[in-house]
Amino acid sequence: MKRWALFTISIALLLSSLGLSAAAASSDAAAFHDIDEHWARDTIQEMVGKGILNGYPDGTFRPNDPVKVDQFVKMLILSYSELHENGSRSWNKGFLDALSLENQAIIKQDYRYFSFKPNTVGYWAKDFIDIASDLHFMNKERYADFQADMKRENVAEIIYYTLQETEFLEDSRFGQRMAEAYGDIISASEREQRFIAETLVKGIMEGYPSGFFGVGEQVTRAEALVILQRLRDKTKRIAIEVSPDNLERIVPTAEGGNKIIVFPDQIMWDAYETLTVISELRGSNHDLYGTTLRLYRDRTEKDSVQNRPSGSTSPREEAAIWLDPQYNTYGVTISLREGALARNQEVVDGFANGLFGYNASAFRELFANVCNRVEKGEIPESEQAFIGKDTVQIMIDGDTVVFSIAKKA
Repeated sequence: MKRWALFTISIALLLSSLGLSAAAASSDAAAFHDIDEHWARDTIQEMVGKGILNGYPDGTFRPNDPVKVDQFVKMLILSYSELHENGSRSWNKGFLDALSLENQAIIKQDYRYFSFKPNTVGYWAKDFIDIASDLHFMNKERYADFQADMKRENVAEIIYYTLQETEFLEDSRFGQRMAEAYGDIISASEREQRFIAETLVKGIMEGYPSGFFGVGEQVTRAEALVILQRLRDKTKRIAIEVSPDNLERIVPTAEGGNKIIVFPDQIMWDAYETLTVISELRGSNHDLYGTTLRLYRDRTEKDSVQNRPSGSTSPREEAAIWLDPQYNTYGVTISLREGALARNQEVVDGFANGLFGYNASAFRELFANVCNRVEKGEIPESEQAFIGKDTVQIMIDGDTVVFSIAKKA
């Protein structure tokens, strides 16, 4: 009888650790008696209710205990899944749609029957670590001990690469400014500073009231849940303020969110303002995401481009006017389809007027001349021209012409 009782208890504990059902997980979260006064209580209850992390059989959650590397990786993967009433899990559709075609194929081919449960034979976290590594969320070869305590810079690294695969990376200069505000950031390597900066600018991690980020310090179970909640739910992220005086701006992204841009000079700041004005010249047949204004032939083409699978470049818009703050360049790209020049000429002229001022007529003449030669079949591989002190590099690929502009102060 004693052996049978012990066996029954062991099975119950195992099922609990695997997340038997959504209802059971929610009930467990409400029962913890050591989180009532904890700053992360609500997040703990929400995330435990989703089966991301469980408590202990004695009714405690132990929020201030350090989280291990393998535990954090498991929690990360579970965060991108949905827990069903019967205890099963499936990938979150929004997560799958955000992945590159390569990563979507990896999940469909290599992890088609992934159970989201720890292995009962062999190392329990193997599958979680393998899938995180295969999706490029982490490099498992960098970890000598997956049972080691997770450090804050380690978490920042995994978050950085996860964002790179599921969202986008922010302007590194803005993030670096934020990171430099913490007194201990110099104790992190340059590589680690880049990871930390990204988590700060995304509003996913933050420093301590002491003025330190906490380089080298352990990440607690509660902190891990808060970080992962912010990673998955953008409404939970810390609001980041920008300063127009520092040429910082928040711009919309194609995913429905926002991105922080730091412009290199007032010229490009003003050029972005020009984009917002000239975009209206094409009515609804445009979008302005990041620092790229895309122009479409009609609503059908716009819908096709906006709804194309992640990672795909086809179909394409017929024209684009873009700014590249990182390399301080500007550009116009146009595909010379029937009627494309006429439809977009007014927009291109407006951009040239704002960027070149009294030299705008020279650019308009260059633009018309090159496009006319391409339409006639006189197609050089590339050319270079000068508008005042500015350099215009012209590249031709079939019927697509790219004018890349480097302005000189």
